[in-house]
Amino acid sequence: MPQRYLVTAATRHAPSSPSSLALFPRPRREDAPQRRHDLREANKGTARMKLDRHYTDPRLVELYDRDNPRGADTDFYVRLAADLAAQRILDLGCGTGLLTRELAASDRQVVGVDPASAMLAVARWQPGADRVRWVDGDASALGTPEADLVVMTGNMTGNVAQVFLDDSEWAAPLRAIHAALRPGDHLAFESRNPDDRAWERWNRDATFERIDSPYGPMECWLEVVSVGNSRVRFEGHNVFTDTGEVIVASSELRFRSLAELTDSLIDAGFTVEQVYGDWNHRPVSSTSRVLVFVARRG
Repeated sequence: MPQRYLVTAATRHAPSSPSSLALFPRPRREDAPQRRHDLREANKGTARMKLDRHYTDPRLVELYDRDNPRGADTDFYVRLAADLAAQRILDLGCGTGLLTRELAASDRQVVGVDPASAMLAVARWQPGADRVRWVDGDASALGTPEADLVVMTGNMTGNVAQVFLDDSEWAAPLRAIHAALRPGDHLAFESRNPDDRAWERWNRDATFERIDSPYGPMECWLEVVSVGNSRVRFEGHNVFTDTGEVIVASSELRFRSLAELTDSLIDAGFTVEQVYGDWNHRPVSSTSRVLVFVARRG
């Protein structure tokens, strides 16, 4: 079953950040009185950024990790970082930082970047968060820190690469990532395979569930609004049954093909080293649900 909100990092709406930002110095632990207070305060800033509602409503943000638990995708990126002996890692679109915190093991320097302050407010309260530098911003915040690995996963929902609807929007973060990496080092990300036609499973019958949340019982499901020009618009419906309140989170994703993604990486100065069809390194086929890219800066 797909995630209830299929959270999409709306990086294209984030304000610009100084390109000279020094990313890698370790941060001090933040002194905040209450987690939910931080979440509400962070949300006041992100509301002006026109992010999708599942990034700004504190109730939905708090449920994010429930819907996006640790899985085989986490194992893939953790193993890749180890295989590459990566020590300076950027996680672009880190969300609540599930993967980011796990990458921040040993003596690594790890930075989590996301335009949604409410998501980062949750990330900062998680175990191990003090090992990560959290940056509220988009790809323009990366600067040139000479990272040896950039991952772009959307906190395990695989949406970061898909929120860039236009080719120019997608090219911009690729250029920023290229500048942030040292020559010969790597970018890794995944995107849903359009051949799998995942959107055909995003309907009430296939996705409906009842859950107990910190805010009481809820009913949740997905509905596709439109499909065309490689784009899918859909809504995540969230009903708080005790009060009858309904939150509808609207999103739009671009489904690029294997060839389109490969060409875009080459145009940005990358060499595609591997494309996998799942998290176990199997080759891509028409039934593959994801396209997992590992590319090297030329």
